Amino acid sequence: MRILKHPIFLVTVVIAITLYSANRFEVPLPNWMYFYVNDFLCMPIVLSTCLATLRIIKKTEALYVPIGIVLALTMYFLIYFEWLMPQINTRYTSDIIDVGLYVLGGLLFFRFQKQLF
Repeated sequence: MRILKHPIFLVTVVIAITLYSANRFEVPLPNWMYFYVNDFLCMPIVLSTCLATLRIIKKTEALYVPIGIVLALTMYFLIYFEWLMPQINTRYTSDIIDVGLYVLGGLLFFRFQKQLF
């Protein structure tokens, strides 16, 4: 549960929600903020939430997400949001920079999860 109260987790969630809200209310911000910041924050937020949920279910703080799970979940998001959804819905576009940001976010989570959480 302490993951969900960690300042870094809370800041990333607040940034993501703020950007989403700003986009919905058409607040003028630089395009890179709308197009890339949430893609970078996505995997750390999702993986932290998954880790917190597992720790609550298993009732232990000793669990960590192995690299295989980080890579598998990142690949799932890549395939879903960067390949499948652009074919189904015009709202989504495929972008190689997004791919790099998903991977970078996932790897940074893996690298720092034991130090932060």
